[in-house]
Amino acid sequence: MPATIITNIKSLVNIRTENQLLRGLQLAQLPCIENAYIVIENGIIAEYGKMDQLGWTDNTNDNLIDAEGQFVLPAWCDSHTHLIFAASREEEFIDKIKGVTYAEIAAKGGGILNSAKRIAATSEGDLLRSAQRRLQEVIQLGTGAIEIKSGYGLTVEGELKILRVIKKLKAISPIPVKATFLGAHTYPAEYKENHQGYIDSIINEMLPVIATEELADYIDVFCETGFFSPEETETICRAGMHYGLKPKIHANQLHLSGGTQVGVKLGAISVDHLETMDDDAIKALANSNTIGTLLPTAAFFLRMPFQPARALLDAGCAIALATDFNPGSSPSGNMNLVIAMSCIQMKMLPEEAINAATLNGAYAMEVQEELGSITVGKKANLIFTKTIPSLPYLAYAFGSNNIDKVMINGEFF
Repeated sequence: MPATIITNIKSLVNIRTENQLLRGLQLAQLPCIENAYIVIENGIIAEYGKMDQLGWTDNTNDNLIDAEGQFVLPAWCDSHTHLIFAASREEEFIDKIKGVTYAEIAAKGGGILNSAKRIAATSEGDLLRSAQRRLQEVIQLGTGAIEIKSGYGLTVEGELKILRVIKKLKAISPIPVKATFLGAHTYPAEYKENHQGYIDSIINEMLPVIATEELADYIDVFCETGFFSPEETETICRAGMHYGLKPKIHANQLHLSGGTQVGVKLGAISVDHLETMDDDAIKALANSNTIGTLLPTAAFFLRMPFQPARALLDAGCAIALATDFNPGSSPSGNMNLVIAMSCIQMKMLPEEAINAATLNGAYAMEVQEELGSITVGKKANLIFTKTIPSLPYLAYAFGSNNIDKVMINGEFF
């Protein structure tokens, strides 16, 4: 099969010879090669370097692409989404504009419960078709790997339905898909006064089937005041770990929930959200191998304070960036907007944001061996920018689509 040789690249971004989860100040280091080339064989990065190092083979079968004026980056790794949902929730968007809080919407049967009702009324086929459309959209925006959670089922049947759809999507997706079981997203109305009953259903009815059908890679819990306590979170996560599911936790979104500390205690892959952090939570995360995944578009949409990225980085934490794409609190899967908001509102450097959205994002869903950097042997899932003056321009020009093309497995998508 002929190789694809991309020449005259203005800058080849995030080149690495080995993998390393980036912590603290390391995220500001973004190695690049100016005036570069890259060779792709069978969808895999085979070689790269400066143009004057390119050995000309004169193989007329090779596919030559001139990328003059363009930056080439590894595709975004979006490690936190809720891509499977039945319908949008713009009516709640209006409620929020009028001043109704997230908790108040949930208390009157909106929010997650609203999505659960619609999931129950929607077939697996319809859910798969809508998810495919959303997946195609985010790939065109530069996403080259994605994690998808359940959590809008809240019954045995509903949760299994979502996870089965994710499994089908995995089988046909051109990019890696990771599945997370989030049955502990909230309490269904019928278990409002019987929390232990719903936890028992998660542990005794949902998890055994999920394990038998191999429907999930991770288990997640919404550890939050009014939802699942730290003790309940640990119980549910340990039950999932018994079946081989690794924990990822919704932590510290609305309150100092203790979710960060529980995640660190359990050796969670990541603790996600982190809008509300204190010194103890930051110190716990910094002294662990757990990744803090920040979701700035969720904070933006809910008009909450943004995550304290600078404090986390200064403390030496490993952080990733993701979209939290969902119909209630972050109806956008645009990682480019996440990059811009991280710089504008969380004072991350563009280099830090790009590293957090590529290599560390890959670590946050354990695909770092195949994605997240320009490394020989990794998949050629790449972003080609339009002709732009500099790399920081990607974050600076936040309202423009500066992606020219996206390559997935060595082919333009």
